[in-house]
Amino acid sequence: MKKIGLYFGTFNPIHKGHLSLANFFLNNTSLEEIWFVVSPQNPLKKESGFLNSKQRLELVNLVLEDHPKLKSCELEFDLPTPSYTCTTLGKLKEIHPQLAFVLLMGQDNIADFEKWRDFEKILSDNEIYVYPRKDSNPVPERFNSHPNIQFFNAPLMEISSSEIRELVLVRKNVQMLLPAKAFSFLEKFVFKI
Repeated sequence: MKKIGLYFGTFNPIHKGHLSLANFFLNNTSLEEIWFVVSPQNPLKKESGFLNSKQRLELVNLVLEDHPKLKSCELEFDLPTPSYTCTTLGKLKEIHPQLAFVLLMGQDNIADFEKWRDFEKILSDNEIYVYPRKDSNPVPERFNSHPNIQFFNAPLMEISSSEIRELVLVRKNVQMLLPAKAFSFLEKFVFKI
């Protein structure tokens, strides 16, 4: 069964750290593709007002054009908002019964995983690959030894989308943090603020 990594996020904006992490998992696991599941609204986050949901999806599609094993998934745009991972997973399995899905999750998310809707079902039905995140809370002990959770020593993302948004707002140069297509896109839509 073909294994697909699901990388959920708002990607506001997508940056080089996201691509680096996706490539790490392609090169160090049995995943054959990684789908960037663009969330119109994360139920645990407030909207930032930086890029709207359609712009974020357009930007992810644009950046991933050059990466054949990285694809965008816009399924959550067709689901009620806010979007919940458990709902998305159920729909993906219904549409693609021939695929096995693996969640890619930052350590900050696994630390707060018990706040997620139906987290027990997500955990019992899916593998989860966890990557390190700076300033993350400790992972609950029961997740450290769970058979469906694997921790990877992936490169630490030193920058986040929220930090990029803050830098843009104070007119700092973020060109080195973004794929070239993302920087060009942001020049058109955002840097005029």
